[in-house]
Amino acid sequence: MAGGVWTTQSKVRPGVYIRFKSGTGLDLTVGDRGVVAICEPMSWGPVGQVMTVDNGADTTPYCGYPITDPGAMFLREIFKGTNRTSAPRQVLLYRPSATSSSQASAKISPLTATALYPGARGNSITVIVTEDADNEDTFTVSTVVDGEIVDSQQAQTVQELTANAWVTFSGTGALVANTGTALTGGADGTVEATAYSTFLSVIEPYDFDILIYDGTDSTVLTAMQSFVKRLADENGQYCQLVAAGMTNPDSRFVIDNETGVTLSDGTELTKQQVCWWLGGAQAGAQYNQSLTYAAYPDAVTVSPVLTNSQAVAAINAGQFTLFAEDNVVKVETDINSLVTYTQDIGKVYRKNRVIRLCNSIANDIYKQFSDNFIGVVDNDDTGRMQFRMAIVGYMTTLQNARAIQNFTAEDVEVLPGDDVDSIVVNVAIQAVDSVEKIYMTVTVS
Repeated sequence: MAGGVWTTQSKVRPGVYIRFKSGTGLDLTVGDRGVVAICEPMSWGPVGQVMTVDNGADTTPYCGYPITDPGAMFLREIFKGTNRTSAPRQVLLYRPSATSSSQASAKISPLTATALYPGARGNSITVIVTEDADNEDTFTVSTVVDGEIVDSQQAQTVQELTANAWVTFSGTGALVANTGTALTGGADGTVEATAYSTFLSVIEPYDFDILIYDGTDSTVLTAMQSFVKRLADENGQYCQLVAAGMTNPDSRFVIDNETGVTLSDGTELTKQQVCWWLGGAQAGAQYNQSLTYAAYPDAVTVSPVLTNSQAVAAINAGQFTLFAEDNVVKVETDINSLVTYTQDIGKVYRKNRVIRLCNSIANDIYKQFSDNFIGVVDNDDTGRMQFRMAIVGYMTTLQNARAIQNFTAEDVEVLPGDDVDSIVVNVAIQAVDSVEKIYMTVTVS
């Protein structure tokens, strides 16, 4: 199924092609929200594959730590949401390859235990071999992580043991009792920029709303900015990148965070680490919700603290910032990095609520048209009326949800295209934004 942006009716592949314009009409398409994608260097987990982590799931199988542990902090922050919007429903987690990484292991002759995955987390594993007092020549082999037994099995020889979620066993011969041997030699290694390029190739076929990058490598930042733009322009997939420390990205597809925070327990998060929460919050917010003045749960202070003039300058530069008020951290204004406006892409597109609406419309209509219309509906007056009524019904739903306003059925036009197998759809909508500026006059007599 093809998609992307069209300027002239010259496409070859069957597909849904969408363009955006400001003014009297906005050609928009919608998609389900709540999915985050992130490439995260970790100390545990499978390398080079996309893992689906659902909100509320045990995070240990994915990153080696429960959600409450500092080792899973990035997932905990992603799944926080805000005081008035939901957390994302799912994270597409990818662990990149790293040079000089290694798996921890321990020799308990004749048994060798090896951590299931490379990384320093494997050094937290201990294997204990205890003789069974009731069964001669039988032993209990326990795998212990952070003092807790996570696997226990009985055997007489090494060959009878099976791998568990933490270690694999190798060797031959009868088991020998051991009071406990810790695995050593596990190392995380170094993640090179090329590993992120591999990630982008792997994640491209997936549907997600927000892509998070929590690093500082300028090459990776540039690649990710280009990636989200290409997804929209060439694939018809609409999402946004959340990252920090960028140099004038000037794009509705990119949110540039410039604020770090301190949590209530004293944990300090850099502006790159704040992208965990921000990316999750952006994905969890719906097409009819704004994050302006939404609170960052458990955050109490920000860095840097901006003066009024600095905050204004940041907004005008397309920088996403936070501020603290009475030990509560809030979003200054829910904007992306777009600062250069054109006739087609006007100022309205700098607001992330509008972009969520656009992305939702784009992704939803793309999917519905590709599933139910392309190759099925005839390109005659009756068929084009089916297209039109489907869009009118969809837009009416958005209006009922107060995402758009002043919409009528006459705002949708479906016309024959230049070719016998093509149509042209024109939709005019007026997006609703949240109230952000209140001007009040009080007259006292």
